[in-house]
Amino acid sequence: MENSNSRCHNSGNNFGAYVPLLPGCVATGDSPSEMMDNIKEAIDFHLEGSFADNDPIDEVFKKPFELVFEFEVIGILNYFKGIFTNAALEKMTGINQKQLQHYASGLKKPRPEQALKIERALHNLGNHLLELKLVSA
Repeated sequence: MENSNSRCHNSGNNFGAYVPLLPGCVATGDSPSEMMDNIKEAIDFHLEGSFADNDPIDEVFKKPFELVFEFEVIGILNYFKGIFTNAALEKMTGINQKQLQHYASGLKKPRPEQALKIERALHNLGNHLLELKLVSA
C-alpha cells in the first residue's frame, strides 16, 4: 500500500490541510481530528469527480492508499499547549522547556532530529493510552 501525504497546519483559529498530489483538495476543521475527517471526505469527493470526468489522477490513488498527516511542529505544540505543560513535554521528549517554547512561539524551528523526538514522544504517549483499560473502583 502506498502513502499519500496531507500537509496540515494550525492557522490559530482552525486547522487546515491540503493534498499536494490532488491540486485544489483542501479542508479545514476546528481540531486536528475534525480536519483529518474533513480532508478524507474532500479526497473522496475530489477522486469521485476526477474519475467521473476522466481527469488524470496520480497512480497512488488508483489503488488502496494510506493517508499520512504531516503537521508543522509549531501548530501541534500550540494545539496541545492547554493539555501539556512544557515541563511535561520536556519529560516526554528530553528537550529543554525553553527550547520547546522557542519552537511553539516560532522563534526557532526544530532540527529534523528534534521534530522526530517530539513525534516519537507523542506516538509513545498515544500507544500507552491505547493500552489502558479503566475500571471503576
